[in-house]
Amino acid sequence: MTDVLTQPRPIRLKGRSFLALSLTPELPFEDWLARLDDLARRSAGFFLRRPVILDVEGLDIDRQQLRDLVSELSARNVRVMGLEGARSALLGADLPPAMTDGRPAADIEAPVSEQADAGRNLHVEAAAPASPQPTQTQAPAPQASPMPSMVVNRPVRSGQSIIFPEGDVTIVGSVASGAEIVAGGSIHVYGPLRGRAMAGTTGNASARIFCRKLEAELIAIDGFYKTADDLEPDLRGKPVQIWLDGETIKAATLG
Repeated sequence: MTDVLTQPRPIRLKGRSFLALSLTPELPFEDWLARLDDLARRSAGFFLRRPVILDVEGLDIDRQQLRDLVSELSARNVRVMGLEGARSALLGADLPPAMTDGRPAADIEAPVSEQADAGRNLHVEAAAPASPQPTQTQAPAPQASPMPSMVVNRPVRSGQSIIFPEGDVTIVGSVASGAEIVAGGSIHVYGPLRGRAMAGTTGNASARIFCRKLEAELIAIDGFYKTADDLEPDLRGKPVQIWLDGETIKAATLG
């Protein structure tokens, strides 16, 4: 009689789909890393526990330069899980593996100083902060969304992340500092928004962010970001809606 413990058992393989940040470095790397450091200072924990793909397509670099860049990112707690667009000459056992066939999603725009170029420079890319808008800005009428939604009937505590790329997210409560809401559609917070809120992350430029009390560390729509330092002071602590007009984030009080 065959011992069942010695019979070969099939290995179970499952597919998984994860959201990853795509970083597109630029030469010279020293300047690009300085902008990345600015992002880290302005939004602590932005890269914490996030999978990152390094897109090096078109860069005229050798393997040692790429190895040094990966090392610099690792020192900043940015863990590169794969390389995209890398020539075969750049690949090696001492570097992350090549990645292909990634499904495009919205770029994630990193905040930069006002002196920065208005072009996209980081992928988490750099976008110049939008000009302050008066609180009487007339918001366009929101459009109905056919997307599915998630309702969270509890406060979101520091260190927690709510990620729902399929549609809208509604938080019945507050979002604490250090917490994060990521939605493919709009975000509704029926309480203070103190953490990070990223709406329209799968390319939905019509997504919005609504909150009862704006105290956010960072807000984003379709990849365009503003940090707390960039938010208009007269909007803080008030009920606010936030939307995207072209490549400019705009906000106005509710009511």
